[in-house]
Amino acid sequence: MDNSNQTNVRDFILLGLASTAAPYLQAFCFLLLLIMYIITLLGNLLLITVVRVNTQLQTPMYFFLTHLSIIDIAFSSTIVPKILANTLDQDKRISFLGCATQMYFHLALGATECLILAAMALDRYAAICKPLQYNTIMDNRLCLCLTTGSWTVCFLFTIMQTSFTFQLPYCKSNHVNHYFCEMPPLFRLSCRDTLFNEITVYIASGLFAISTFLLIFISYVHIFSNISNIKSNDGRYKAFSTCVSHLTVVFIYYGAIFFMYMRPQSSYSPNRDKIVSLLYTVVTPMLNPIIYSIRNKQVTSTIRMALTLKRNTYS
Repeated sequence: MDNSNQTNVRDFILLGLASTAAPYLQAFCFLLLLIMYIITLLGNLLLITVVRVNTQLQTPMYFFLTHLSIIDIAFSSTIVPKILANTLDQDKRISFLGCATQMYFHLALGATECLILAAMALDRYAAICKPLQYNTIMDNRLCLCLTTGSWTVCFLFTIMQTSFTFQLPYCKSNHVNHYFCEMPPLFRLSCRDTLFNEITVYIASGLFAISTFLLIFISYVHIFSNISNIKSNDGRYKAFSTCVSHLTVVFIYYGAIFFMYMRPQSSYSPNRDKIVSLLYTVVTPMLNPIIYSIRNKQVTSTIRMALTLKRNTYS
């Protein structure tokens, strides 16, 4: 199907692995993505369940982590099922509306994750730097306002970003050399100058990614300064260990986001960008519950107790 002479594209073709991978490699990638997707669903659902079951985990930190798990499930489900279907199916088309919908939820959920990660950094700051005022600062009302505000602002703001992208005339081709509908590869298909769209991407990235990253960075400058003043080695280790999981997630997620959206479009490389995009849409949602669970004794003990109870029930 060649739309090179058309200005109105009715659907797109997501090339994914089709343009570069041999059939056996496509089968291997399908199995790998399927396993990672199952781990993402089970891991995040398990973490949500554990937080609800264990009253000791019903704290602001795990309230935010529950929202992060919901985002990861939705984020991965927006992208991975379509990738799996396209890997096996000869017909790799996605409708214009379907592409816009996929991009909308992808951008909205990604922006929401940035704000939730910033809220988690604020929680760590209050817990370590203001321990006596922690319960007063991070009360239920503030936590609810932060999460509700994050979801609402991101999902409303993304409407504008998505509409700008899909108002472009796509007359070069309808073949998207990517796994899913994302702005950089779509810009390459437009026969109009995309400078305005690129500027809006930088502005949006500044509002959500850079501003929240700076907030996280400033929070951790104060946190590490406070930790350095703790005289006990055990106290320093305990305080630092509560931050390691969050920092690991932040570096992985923001590193990929900055690479994709905070660089000139002239440096666009399809094969490299496809790999990076999988990092924050597939790998990070899978790793988040693992990273947070492994380092938390309360989470692992709750899981062990549940497994022991289930084993005793059936024995």
